[in-house]
Amino acid sequence: MNTITDKGTVKEFTLQAPQLYADKSIWVYLPAAYAETDNGYPVIYMHDGQNVFDHTETQRREWHVEEKLNALHGEAIVVGIEHGGDKHRIDEMTPFANETHGGGHADDYLDFIIHTLKPYIDSHYRTLTNKQHTTIFGSSVGGLISFYALLRYPEVFGNAGVFSPSFWFSHEIYEYIKTVDTIDGRIYIMAGDRESNSMLHDIAEMEELILQRVANPAQLYKKVVHNGQHNEKLWRKEFAGAYTWLMEG
Repeated sequence: MNTITDKGTVKEFTLQAPQLYADKSIWVYLPAAYAETDNGYPVIYMHDGQNVFDHTETQRREWHVEEKLNALHGEAIVVGIEHGGDKHRIDEMTPFANETHGGGHADDYLDFIIHTLKPYIDSHYRTLTNKQHTTIFGSSVGGLISFYALLRYPEVFGNAGVFSPSFWFSHEIYEYIKTVDTIDGRIYIMAGDRESNSMLHDIAEMEELILQRVANPAQLYKKVVHNGQHNEKLWRKEFAGAYTWLMEG
């Protein structure tokens, strides 16, 4: 199914995810200029694909990314990946388990992105395949796994959009970054100051660890939004700024 927006096109299809023993709905935004040129485009992989683009049944839970990109005259392909629902979302998007909430199988989900989804996207669309033009982006546990993916697979992902990251989920993420000598990629971290009691403290602690591992402090951009809460309203509002910074690199 294709949805024609004012400028770009959103395509929807289903892809087998053998690593997850499931099928995944995938949404792909193609810029308006895609059909008019032979250019290659950077790619942004976004988690929680059900909330990335416009769906009439979930208007209040959407980021309206195609509208943002149309307004920006965006020149990136954006791939929204269906999350695993109430049963599997936490499992797929957390690299380490939590005693209360379980999870901890993010490597299987990332294996799907790297070895199934990305090859499909690269073979069916005109993409710039190198890591400098490959971004992973999400919020909450989607922010957590985006950050982890940049650390774990630096040869694949060169940029990460990290909104309201759930660093609280397992302290192992702080131990894992200490095993990384150098961070080559670029990271945009955003959170609101009304999300949780620990959010800003957690981000500040991670910021210190990141800055010890980057060659240039400009690889990290951190934004704290006054009165920002942990919801799609905040993430939708802040997407354009993050997109612009990440694409400028």
